[in-house]
Amino acid sequence: MSKPAYLILENGRIFEGKFFGAEREAVGELVFTTGMTGYLETLTDKSYFGQIVLQTFPLIGNYGIISEDLENPSGQIAASAYIVKSWCEEPSNFRSEGNLDTFLKSKNIPGIYGIDTREVTKIIREEGVMNAKITDNIDNIDFDEIKNYKITNAIENVSCKNISQFVGSPLHEPCKYKVVLIDYGMKESIKQKLLDRNCDVFVAPYNTTAEQIKKINPDGIVLSDGPGDPADENNLEIINNLKEIIKLNIPIFGICLGHQLLALANNFKTQKLKYGHRGANQPVKDLSTGRVYITSQNHGYEVVTESIDESIARLSFENVNDKTCEGIEYINIPVFSSQFTPDDCDSFFGTGFLFGRFIENMKIREEDNNAPR
Repeated sequence: MSKPAYLILENGRIFEGKFFGAEREAVGELVFTTGMTGYLETLTDKSYFGQIVLQTFPLIGNYGIISEDLENPSGQIAASAYIVKSWCEEPSNFRSEGNLDTFLKSKNIPGIYGIDTREVTKIIREEGVMNAKITDNIDNIDFDEIKNYKITNAIENVSCKNISQFVGSPLHEPCKYKVVLIDYGMKESIKQKLLDRNCDVFVAPYNTTAEQIKKINPDGIVLSDGPGDPADENNLEIINNLKEIIKLNIPIFGICLGHQLLALANNFKTQKLKYGHRGANQPVKDLSTGRVYITSQNHGYEVVTESIDESIARLSFENVNDKTCEGIEYINIPVFSSQFTPDDCDSFFGTGFLFGRFIENMKIREEDNNAPR
Protein backbone atom coordinates (compact mmCIF):
# COMPACT_ATOMS: atom_id res chain seq x y z
CA MET A 1 0.00 0.00 0.00
CA SER A 2 1.41 3.37 -1.05
CA LYS A 3 1.86 5.99 1.63
CA PRO A 4 -0.19 9.23 1.38
CA ALA A 5 1.75 12.24 0.12
CA TYR A 6 0.94 15.91 -0.36
CA LEU A 7 2.06 18.53 -2.84
CA ILE A 8 2.04 21.97 -1.19
CA LEU A 9 2.29 25.00 -3.48
CA GLU A 10 3.68 28.30 -2.20
CA ASN A 11 0.32 29.94 -3.08
CA GLY A 12 -1.34 27.79 -0.42
CA ARG A 13 -2.93 25.10 -2.61
CA ILE A 14 -2.53 21.52 -1.38
CA PHE A 15 -2.98 18.37 -3.49
CA GLU A 16 -3.20 14.88 -2.02
CA GLY A 17 -1.70 11.87 -3.74
CA LYS A 18 0.51 8.88 -2.96
CA PHE A 19 4.23 8.34 -2.77
CA PHE A 20 6.24 6.31 -5.21
CA GLY A 21 10.00 6.23 -5.46
CA ALA A 22 11.70 7.40 -2.26
CA GLU A 23 9.25 8.23 0.53
CA ARG A 24 10.81 11.48 1.77
CA GLU A 25 10.25 15.24 1.74
CA ALA A 26 11.55 17.52 -0.99
CA VAL A 27 11.37 21.24 -1.81
CA GLY A 28 11.96 22.69 -5.26
CA GLU A 29 10.80 24.95 -8.07
CA LEU A 30 7.71 23.35 -9.61
CA VAL A 31 7.74 23.11 -13.42
CA PHE A 32 5.84 21.06 -15.99
CA THR A 33 6.93 19.31 -19.18
CA THR A 34 4.59 18.29 -21.99
CA GLY A 35 6.51 15.36 -23.48
CA MET A 36 4.38 12.28 -24.22
CA THR A 37 7.53 10.14 -24.21
CA GLY A 38 11.11 10.75 -23.14
CA TYR A 39 10.56 10.52 -19.38
CA LEU A 40 13.96 8.84 -18.99
CA GLU A 41 15.68 11.71 -20.77
CA THR A 42 13.71 14.17 -18.63
CA LEU A 43 14.63 12.48 -15.34
CA THR A 44 18.34 12.40 -16.19
CA ASP A 45 18.52 15.89 -17.74
CA LYS A 46 20.71 18.02 -15.45
CA SER A 47 18.84 21.15 -16.55
CA TYR A 48 16.15 20.15 -14.02
CA PHE A 49 18.55 20.62 -11.09
CA GLY A 50 16.63 21.83 -8.02
CA GLN A 51 13.21 21.50 -9.66
CA ILE A 52 10.14 19.37 -9.02
CA VAL A 53 9.15 18.04 -12.45
CA LEU A 54 5.50 17.42 -13.34
CA GLN A 55 4.62 15.38 -16.43
CA THR A 56 1.43 16.57 -18.14
CA PHE A 57 0.99 13.28 -20.04
CA PRO A 58 -1.15 11.06 -17.78
CA LEU A 59 0.66 7.69 -18.03
CA ILE A 60 4.41 7.61 -17.41
CA GLY A 61 6.76 4.62 -17.27
CA ASN A 62 5.00 2.32 -19.76
CA TYR A 63 8.22 1.34 -21.56
CA GLY A 64 10.25 0.93 -18.40
CA ILE A 65 13.84 1.90 -17.63
CA ILE A 66 16.38 1.70 -20.48
CA SER A 67 19.94 2.62 -19.53
CA GLU A 68 20.89 3.43 -23.14
CA ASP A 69 18.30 6.24 -23.19
CA LEU A 70 19.59 8.10 -20.13
CA GLU A 71 21.03 11.60 -20.65
CA ASN A 72 23.53 10.92 -17.88
CA PRO A 73 25.57 7.67 -18.02
CA SER A 74 25.47 7.31 -14.23
CA GLY A 75 21.68 7.63 -14.20
CA GLN A 76 22.00 10.52 -11.76
CA ILE A 77 18.77 12.52 -11.33
CA ALA A 78 19.25 16.26 -10.83
CA ALA A 79 15.57 17.04 -10.20
CA SER A 80 14.38 17.28 -6.59
CA ALA A 81 11.21 15.24 -7.14
CA TYR A 82 8.86 13.84 -9.79
CA ILE A 83 5.07 14.11 -10.24
CA VAL A 84 2.82 12.02 -12.51
CA LYS A 85 -0.88 11.30 -12.81
CA SER A 86 -0.19 7.55 -12.88
CA TRP A 87 2.87 5.34 -13.33
CA CYS A 88 3.05 1.97 -15.05
CA GLU A 89 3.84 -0.88 -12.68
CA GLU A 90 4.36 -3.47 -15.43
CA PRO A 91 6.16 -1.85 -18.39
CA SER A 92 6.04 -3.63 -21.75
CA ASN A 93 9.27 -3.32 -23.72
CA PHE A 94 11.91 -5.89 -24.65
CA ARG A 95 14.60 -3.33 -23.72
CA SER A 96 13.17 -2.61 -20.28
CA GLU A 97 15.42 -3.18 -17.26
CA GLY A 98 12.90 -2.34 -14.53
CA ASN A 99 10.10 0.02 -13.55
CA LEU A 100 10.01 3.70 -12.65
CA ASP A 101 9.30 3.21 -8.95
CA THR A 102 12.39 1.03 -8.45
CA PHE A 103 14.54 3.45 -10.46
CA LEU A 104 13.47 6.46 -8.38
CA LYS A 105 14.05 4.52 -5.15
CA SER A 106 17.57 3.60 -6.29
CA LYS A 107 18.34 7.31 -6.80
CA ASN A 108 16.56 8.41 -3.56
CA ILE A 109 14.19 10.67 -5.54
CA PRO A 110 10.63 11.07 -4.19
CA GLY A 111 7.62 11.00 -6.48
CA ILE A 112 3.88 11.60 -6.19
CA TYR A 113 1.16 10.00 -8.27
CA GLY A 114 -2.61 10.18 -8.19
CA ILE A 115 -2.97 13.97 -8.06
CA ASP A 116 -4.76 16.16 -10.61
CA THR A 117 -1.77 17.06 -12.78
CA ARG A 118 -4.02 18.95 -15.21
CA GLU A 119 -5.16 21.33 -12.44
CA VAL A 120 -1.61 21.87 -11.17
CA THR A 121 -0.42 22.62 -14.73
CA LYS A 122 -3.22 25.18 -15.18
CA ILE A 123 -2.15 26.92 -11.97
CA ILE A 124 1.46 27.19 -13.20
CA ARG A 125 0.34 28.46 -16.61
CA GLU A 126 -1.87 31.13 -15.05
CA GLU A 127 0.28 32.19 -12.08
CA GLY A 128 3.75 31.21 -13.29
CA VAL A 129 6.42 28.86 -11.98
CA MET A 130 6.41 28.66 -8.17
CA ASN A 131 8.06 26.72 -5.38
CA ALA A 132 6.48 23.64 -3.84
CA LYS A 133 7.07 20.93 -1.27
CA ILE A 134 6.38 17.21 -1.20
CA THR A 135 5.65 15.82 2.26
CA ASP A 136 3.58 13.31 4.19
CA ASN A 137 2.74 15.87 6.89
CA ILE A 138 0.47 18.88 6.42
CA ASP A 139 0.38 19.90 10.07
CA ASN A 140 2.14 23.21 10.80
CA ILE A 141 3.22 23.89 7.19
CA ASP A 142 6.20 26.25 6.98
CA PHE A 143 5.31 28.36 3.94
CA ASP A 144 8.38 30.56 4.49
CA GLU A 145 10.57 27.51 3.88
CA ILE A 146 8.79 26.93 0.56
CA LYS A 147 8.71 30.56 -0.59
CA ASN A 148 12.35 31.20 0.31
CA TYR A 149 13.71 28.20 -1.59
CA LYS A 150 16.18 29.24 -4.29
CA ILE A 151 18.28 27.25 -6.76
CA THR A 152 21.93 28.21 -6.21
CA ASN A 153 25.29 27.13 -7.66
CA ALA A 154 23.40 25.03 -10.17
CA ILE A 155 26.11 24.74 -12.83
CA GLU A 156 28.86 23.97 -10.32
CA ASN A 157 26.74 21.17 -8.86
CA VAL A 158 26.16 19.36 -12.17
CA SER A 159 29.33 20.00 -14.20
CA CYS A 160 32.18 17.49 -14.51
CA LYS A 161 35.33 18.06 -12.45
CA ASN A 162 38.06 17.15 -14.95
CA ILE A 163 38.71 17.23 -18.70
CA SER A 164 37.95 13.89 -20.43
CA GLN A 165 38.60 12.88 -24.03
CA PHE A 166 36.24 10.81 -26.21
CA VAL A 167 37.10 9.52 -29.70
CA GLY A 168 34.64 10.00 -32.55
CA SER A 169 33.03 7.34 -34.73
CA PRO A 170 32.16 8.13 -38.39
CA LEU A 171 28.45 7.37 -38.73
CA HIS A 172 28.16 10.50 -40.89
CA GLU A 173 30.66 11.75 -43.48
CA PRO A 174 34.21 11.64 -42.08
CA CYS A 175 35.27 15.03 -40.73
CA LYS A 176 37.81 14.50 -38.00
CA TYR A 177 37.84 17.65 -35.85
CA LYS A 178 38.80 18.28 -32.26
CA VAL A 179 35.99 19.86 -30.21
CA VAL A 180 35.96 21.19 -26.64
CA LEU A 181 32.51 20.65 -25.12
CA ILE A 182 32.13 22.85 -22.04
CA ASP A 183 29.92 21.04 -19.56
CA TYR A 184 27.39 23.33 -17.87
CA GLY A 185 25.19 20.28 -17.21
CA MET A 186 25.27 18.70 -20.65
CA LYS A 187 22.99 16.08 -22.08
CA GLU A 188 24.84 12.92 -23.07
CA SER A 189 23.13 13.11 -26.48
CA ILE A 190 24.96 16.35 -27.38
CA LYS A 191 28.32 14.66 -26.87
CA GLN A 192 27.10 11.65 -28.84
CA LYS A 193 25.96 13.79 -31.78
CA LEU A 194 29.48 15.22 -32.05
CA LEU A 195 31.07 11.77 -31.77
CA ASP A 196 28.73 10.42 -34.45
CA ARG A 197 30.02 13.15 -36.75
CA ASN A 198 33.54 11.80 -36.16
CA CYS A 199 34.68 14.61 -33.89
CA ASP A 200 37.08 13.93 -31.04
CA VAL A 201 35.41 15.50 -28.00
CA PHE A 202 37.13 16.96 -24.94
CA VAL A 203 34.45 17.40 -22.25
CA ALA A 204 35.64 20.23 -20.00
CA PRO A 205 34.37 21.66 -16.66
CA TYR A 206 32.26 24.81 -16.51
CA ASN A 207 35.18 26.98 -15.31
CA THR A 208 37.66 26.00 -18.03
CA THR A 209 39.63 29.09 -19.09
CA ALA A 210 40.62 30.37 -22.50
CA GLU A 211 44.24 29.49 -21.73
CA GLN A 212 43.33 25.88 -20.94
CA ILE A 213 41.34 25.63 -24.17
CA LYS A 214 44.22 27.15 -26.13
CA LYS A 215 46.49 24.34 -24.89
CA ILE A 216 44.06 21.72 -26.24
CA ASN A 217 44.11 23.59 -29.58
CA PRO A 218 40.58 22.60 -30.67
CA ASP A 219 38.97 23.23 -34.05
CA GLY A 220 35.69 24.22 -32.36
CA ILE A 221 33.94 24.81 -29.03
CA VAL A 222 30.43 23.77 -27.97
CA LEU A 223 28.75 25.39 -24.97
CA SER A 224 26.31 22.90 -23.47
CA ASP A 225 22.88 23.11 -21.92
CA GLY A 226 22.45 23.25 -18.15
CA PRO A 227 20.34 24.46 -15.20
CA GLY A 228 19.62 27.65 -13.32
CA ASP A 229 19.43 31.38 -13.95
CA PRO A 230 22.11 32.30 -16.52
CA ALA A 231 22.46 35.78 -14.98
CA ASP A 232 22.99 34.40 -11.45
CA GLU A 233 25.86 36.27 -9.80
CA ASN A 234 27.60 32.91 -9.28
CA ASN A 235 27.94 32.66 -13.08
CA LEU A 236 30.02 35.85 -13.39
CA GLU A 237 33.26 33.86 -13.65
CA ILE A 238 31.75 31.73 -16.44
CA ILE A 239 30.62 34.81 -18.37
CA ASN A 240 34.02 36.49 -18.00
CA ASN A 241 35.71 33.26 -19.18
CA LEU A 242 33.48 33.25 -22.25
CA LYS A 243 34.50 36.81 -23.12
CA GLU A 244 38.11 35.60 -23.31
CA ILE A 245 37.18 32.37 -25.12
CA ILE A 246 35.41 34.36 -27.86
CA LYS A 247 38.68 36.25 -28.48
CA LEU A 248 40.36 32.96 -29.50
CA ASN A 249 38.41 33.25 -32.79
CA ILE A 250 37.58 29.53 -32.73
CA PRO A 251 34.13 28.47 -34.05
CA ILE A 252 31.60 28.33 -31.19
CA PHE A 253 28.17 26.71 -31.02
CA GLY A 254 26.06 27.54 -27.93
CA ILE A 255 23.10 25.32 -27.02
CA CYS A 256 20.32 26.12 -24.51
CA LEU A 257 22.08 27.53 -21.41
CA GLY A 258 25.23 27.89 -23.54
CA HIS A 259 23.19 30.12 -25.87
CA GLN A 260 22.13 32.31 -22.93
CA LEU A 261 25.61 32.56 -21.37
CA LEU A 262 27.08 33.47 -24.76
CA ALA A 263 24.53 36.28 -25.05
CA LEU A 264 25.44 37.58 -21.57
CA ALA A 265 29.13 37.49 -22.53
CA ASN A 266 28.21 39.89 -25.35
CA ASN A 267 26.36 42.18 -22.90
CA PHE A 268 22.86 41.15 -24.01
CA LYS A 269 20.20 40.49 -21.36
CA THR A 270 18.25 37.46 -20.14
CA GLN A 271 14.99 37.23 -18.19
CA LYS A 272 12.77 34.58 -16.64
CA LEU A 273 9.82 33.21 -18.59
CA LYS A 274 6.45 32.87 -16.86
CA TYR A 275 6.44 29.07 -17.03
CA GLY A 276 9.20 28.22 -19.51
CA HIS A 277 9.41 25.94 -22.53
CA ARG A 278 9.65 22.27 -21.56
CA GLY A 279 8.67 19.50 -23.93
CA ALA A 280 9.21 18.10 -27.40
CA ASN A 281 6.70 20.19 -29.35
CA GLN A 282 7.97 23.79 -29.39
CA PRO A 283 7.55 25.40 -32.86
CA VAL A 284 10.56 27.47 -33.91
CA LYS A 285 10.84 29.61 -37.05
CA ASP A 286 14.07 29.97 -39.02
CA LEU A 287 14.00 33.66 -39.90
CA SER A 288 16.31 33.23 -42.90
CA THR A 289 14.09 30.66 -44.66
CA GLY A 290 10.67 30.98 -43.03
CA ARG A 291 10.65 27.24 -42.23
CA VAL A 292 9.13 26.12 -38.92
CA TYR A 293 10.68 23.24 -36.98
CA ILE A 294 9.21 21.31 -34.05
CA THR A 295 11.90 21.29 -31.37
CA SER A 296 12.73 19.79 -27.99
CA GLN A 297 13.32 22.35 -25.23
CA ASN A 298 13.87 22.62 -21.50
CA HIS A 299 14.48 26.12 -20.18
CA GLY A 300 12.93 28.74 -17.92
CA TYR A 301 14.84 31.80 -19.18
CA GLU A 302 15.15 33.66 -22.47
CA VAL A 303 17.54 36.05 -24.16
CA VAL A 304 15.74 39.40 -24.42
CA THR A 305 15.43 40.04 -28.16
CA GLU A 306 15.41 43.82 -27.74
CA SER A 307 18.79 43.63 -25.97
CA ILE A 308 20.59 42.09 -28.97
CA ASP A 309 23.05 44.63 -30.39
CA GLU A 310 22.49 44.43 -34.16
CA SER A 311 26.05 45.60 -34.82
CA ILE A 312 27.24 42.39 -33.09
CA ALA A 313 24.56 39.79 -33.85
CA ARG A 314 21.15 39.11 -35.32
CA LEU A 315 18.14 37.02 -34.27
CA SER A 316 18.17 33.81 -36.33
CA PHE A 317 15.27 31.79 -34.83
CA GLU A 318 12.16 32.77 -32.91
CA ASN A 319 9.48 30.85 -31.04
CA VAL A 320 6.24 30.77 -33.04
CA ASN A 321 4.06 30.73 -29.91
CA ASP A 322 5.46 33.69 -27.96
CA LYS A 323 8.04 35.26 -30.35
CA THR A 324 10.90 34.76 -27.86
CA CYS A 325 14.51 34.42 -29.01
CA GLU A 326 15.41 30.88 -30.14
CA GLY A 327 18.73 31.52 -31.88
CA ILE A 328 21.43 34.12 -32.48
CA GLU A 329 23.94 34.49 -35.33
CA TYR A 330 26.99 36.60 -34.51
CA ILE A 331 28.44 38.92 -37.15
CA ASN A 332 31.99 38.65 -38.53
CA ILE A 333 32.92 35.80 -36.16
CA PRO A 334 32.21 32.04 -36.52
CA VAL A 335 29.80 31.95 -33.57
CA PHE A 336 26.10 31.05 -33.37
CA SER A 337 23.68 29.58 -30.84
CA SER A 338 20.26 27.97 -30.44
CA GLN A 339 17.88 27.93 -27.47
CA PHE A 340 16.60 24.49 -28.50
CA THR A 341 18.55 21.23 -28.66
CA PRO A 342 19.14 20.27 -32.31
CA ASP A 343 17.76 16.81 -33.08
CA ASP A 344 19.53 13.90 -34.75
CA CYS A 345 17.86 14.45 -38.09
CA ASP A 346 19.89 16.14 -40.86
CA SER A 347 16.98 15.87 -43.31
CA PHE A 348 14.66 18.60 -44.56
CA PHE A 349 12.46 18.17 -41.49
CA GLY A 350 15.12 18.17 -38.73
CA THR A 351 17.44 20.65 -37.03
CA GLY A 352 20.56 18.46 -37.06
CA PHE A 353 21.85 20.78 -39.79
CA LEU A 354 23.02 23.11 -37.00
CA PHE A 355 25.72 20.59 -36.10
CA GLY A 356 26.55 20.52 -39.81
CA ARG A 357 26.84 24.31 -39.79
CA PHE A 358 29.19 24.12 -36.82
CA ILE A 359 31.36 21.55 -38.62
CA GLU A 360 31.36 23.70 -41.75
CA ASN A 361 32.66 26.63 -39.68
CA MET A 362 35.50 24.42 -38.43
CA LYS A 363 36.26 23.36 -42.01
CA ILE A 364 36.40 26.98 -43.19
CA ARG A 365 38.77 27.87 -40.35
CA GLU A 366 41.00 24.92 -41.25
CA GLU A 367 41.10 25.98 -44.90
CA ASP A 368 41.89 29.58 -43.94
CA ASN A 369 44.73 28.43 -41.66
CA ASN A 370 46.17 26.21 -44.43
CA ALA A 371 45.83 28.81 -47.17
CA PRO A 372 49.17 30.13 -48.57
CA ARG A 373 50.15 33.51 -47.15
